[in-house]
Amino acid sequence: MINDIVNEAREKMKATLHVFQDELNGIRGNRASVALVDRLIVDYYGQPTELRQLANISTPEAMQILIRPYDTGAVKDIERAIQQSDLGINPNVDGANIRLNMPALTRERRMELVKFLHKVMEDNRVAIRNIRRSANKDLTEFENEGMISEDEKARGENEIQKLTDEFIKKIDELGKLKEAEIMEV
Repeated sequence: MINDIVNEAREKMKATLHVFQDELNGIRGNRASVALVDRLIVDYYGQPTELRQLANISTPEAMQILIRPYDTGAVKDIERAIQQSDLGINPNVDGANIRLNMPALTRERRMELVKFLHKVMEDNRVAIRNIRRSANKDLTEFENEGMISEDEKARGENEIQKLTDEFIKKIDELGKLKEAEIMEV
């Protein structure tokens, strides 16, 4: 029973870490990355659609993203979505392709990105702690219902705390790597 609670908490924490890694990919570093735009929502014939479903996205050069729509009729919609996004990049349309030339990051922009990174890291640490709180609450309910002993509850709480520490450490490590990437000139 305790193992079920611990395993459920572990799976939820893994899912939170996976979401965090996806968020990190969307934060710009020193190189152009398709992750910056692949989840961008485009209004395609009245339907909100992710850009990756509408186009082939690649990085032919370190500071450039190339978008090749499958349907050339979507070029204007994709261009509009990029302009309305918070990327701060002007798309260059050459026929059926869209090129995004990534400007070099200024010191101020790097600091803004690091500040945003720290907020994302804290949000994910809070999510991990919320999973811990929920699991501990389940253990307390089981103890109150007489399904587990006080010692078993304490053992379960210790295991959940170890998991919490492990996943928060992973978030911190990944965040430090991303911060170094952002600050690299």
